[in-house]
Parts: sequence; structure tokens; C-alpha cells
Amino acid sequence: MSMTGAQLRSAFLEYFGKNGHKILPSASLVPGNDPTLLFTNAGMVQFKDYFLGLSTADWKRATTAQRCLRVSGKHNDLENVGYTARHHTLFEMLGNFSFGDYFKKEAIFFGWDFLTREVGLDGTRMTVSVFREDDEAYDLWHKTMGIPASRVVRFDEKDNFWSMGATGPCGPCSEILYDQGEGVGCGRPGCAVGCDCDRFLEIWNLVFMQYNQDESGTRTPLPKPSIDTGMGLERLAGVAQGVTSNYDTDLFRPILDGISRQCGVPVGKSPALDAAMRVVADHARATAFLIADGIVPSNEGRGYVLRRIMRRALRHGKKLGFDGPFLHKVAGTVVEEFREAYPGLAQSASFVDTVAFQEERRFLETLDAGLRMVEEEFSRMSGSAKVFPGEVAFRLYDTYGFPADLTADLCRERGVTLDSAGFEKEMEKQ
Repeated sequence: MSMTGAQLRSAFLEYFGKNGHKILPSASLVPGNDPTLLFTNAGMVQFKDYFLGLSTADWKRATTAQRCLRVSGKHNDLENVGYTARHHTLFEMLGNFSFGDYFKKEAIFFGWDFLTREVGLDGTRMTVSVFREDDEAYDLWHKTMGIPASRVVRFDEKDNFWSMGATGPCGPCSEILYDQGEGVGCGRPGCAVGCDCDRFLEIWNLVFMQYNQDESGTRTPLPKPSIDTGMGLERLAGVAQGVTSNYDTDLFRPILDGISRQCGVPVGKSPALDAAMRVVADHARATAFLIADGIVPSNEGRGYVLRRIMRRALRHGKKLGFDGPFLHKVAGTVVEEFREAYPGLAQSASFVDTVAFQEERRFLETLDAGLRMVEEEFSRMSGSAKVFPGEVAFRLYDTYGFPADLTADLCRERGVTLDSAGFEKEMEKQ
């Protein structure tokens, strides 16, 4: 019997708790210690000051299941959500951390031991990657752990070197990848670890923080090398449950089934409707967690990210036949599904419902009129090089509350290019 998402989360925290790690709660999606970040986008964010040596605690090892959001900056997965098996706005990152305590040997052992012994994954289906110059990590995997040389691959900086920013702590990393089988791959003869297809899925990234990088790019060894690891719970659940899409795991199925019941469209009716359901399911998770963390829809900063996510979900809800507010109900399902792991979510249930409902009602008043305007613009287009005018996109934003990425979504579905530069020019005039 495969483990549920909740069981995997608990097993992870218990495993590292048994191995001397302090089990700490997830931090808020609003970073408390880093004004440069809009959202918590990795497990290590709440520990940044510990890695930099600016804070200390009575523990040197910690473990968390951290809620994360990636919809801005270099980690922007929004346009892929719903159309791939593994992109999400909100996801949970399981992590174990060492602040100058253990290093590569223990991190590598813990990673392999947890996946093979606790979760029961088949070690012969896993490959590990190391930074091309990291002979120590290579030898630990190959000689100490006994992984065949054919399944230990070396990659360059782009894939296997991590840095906190242009300056600060950095170091090589080692990824554990799982072979989902030829049926999931691209089918090309040269398909191997490192291919962009989903066959060799990265499950866990172990970062070995051993250098400090200065403004000139010079790296000096850190006095106390540290460990920062991150593994997406949704991906782990997919592999553990033997499914090739995160949306087929028990972390998403109850939400998708609830959407299907609400709109009367069965899952599997058509690829386009399935994608719309996945968008709504993913965005409802982000909506519930963001509002519970005190973010409300607005026209700037974090509030505007929430508004964009919600309005994208509402537009996809139209495809499923929803006419009135529905997203607050889906967010309610999310609260029920995650209340045990995240008590703060359950405590905010009525706030989540009220805020989501009000935002839905506001946008649904203008959504149909905006969609009509988009269709009129499409019908005026001729020729092969179809471009959606930036000034029309601005009018949609200004009059009907359409975020630019929602208009870009509509254009993408019709093979039309959005004049983003023109839109930005109109925004600057405002």
C-alpha cells in the first residue's frame, strides 16, 4: 500500500526528528526576514540568517515541511500551471538543514536512506547528479553508498551549483532523480538524465553550502559548511503512489473531484477541460494559503499576485460552465484537506471564504464583458502574424480588471502574440 501525501509529510519530519533535527513549523508565505522576496519560495528562506551566521539557536539541525509560492521573478511557473504534470503556484517543500553541524556524508546518507528504506522507492530506478568538480560527493555516492558509476552523473554550474544570490553563501549540489520509465519520456534516442522531458524527475536537491561569494565572484570556504535540502512533496507523492502527474496524487484528487461535482463535468471528459480543472485546483490551494497568511487581493505587491491567481482561476472556471462564485467553495475543500498539517489554515477558514467570495463577485461582474471584448479583437485579426494590441490589453486591465497574464493566456490559446511592450507603455502613461 503506497503512502498518502499526509503520511509522507509526517514520515519525513519524524525521520529527521529521530536523527537529531528540530522539527519546526512552516513559516508564513510572507517572508519575515527578507524584504527582497515577495514570497517564501524555498524551505531555507526562514533560515537565511542562520546560514549567514547572523542568528543562532540551541539546535544545529532542523527540518520542516514549508509552504512555498513561485509566481514571480525567476521562479515563475504561472503560465505552465494546469498544462504540465508538475508545475504549481503553491507547493510544499520538505527540507532538512544543518548549520555547521553535519555535511555531505550525512546528507547523502539521509537522502538515500529515507527514500529507499522509509518510502520504499526502488534504488535501481534512481540516478544522482553531482557538480562536475565535486569529487568528494561523487566518491560518497559511488564508493560509500555503492551507487554504480553509470548512475552518478556530473553536470556543470547551471544544473549543480546553488547560490543564495549574486553574493553570499553558495556551493555545489547533488540531485536525486527518479526514472519514471520510457512511456513518460520524449522518446528521443538520446534521452538521458538531464533531458528536459519528465522521464528523469528530480525529486530531491541536496545543497552543500561551503563557500561565500563576494562581489568580484571570488569564492572563499565558509568556516562552517552547512546543508540545505529541498524536496517537493507533490513530486514525492507522485513517485511513491506510482502516478506520473502530481494532479493524480491524493494531494489533488479530492480537490479535483470536488470541482467536478460542483460543475457537473467529469474528470477525463476532454484535455482542455481537465487542464481548466487543474488550474482551478492549483489556484484554489494558493488562494486559501495566501489569504490565511493575511494577504488580500489588491492592485499592488503580494495582493496583486493573489488577484492574478484568483482571476486566472475564475476565467478557467468559465470554461467549466461556472457562472457564479465557486472558487471560495474549492478553497474551502483545500482548508479541509490540509487542516491537520496546517492548523492556521483551519483557524482562518471563514476569513478565507469571505475574502475569496468578495473578490470573485467583484471580478465576475466584468469578466463576461471583458471576454466579449477579447473575442471582438480576435475576430478583427487577419493574416498569419497575429498580434494582440497592447493598448487593448491595457483597456482590458483598466476597465475590466484583466491582469496582463490573463490576456496573454487567452492569446496563447488562440496562437496570437500579445504586444507586451505596448501594454507596458500604456501602463507607464497612467
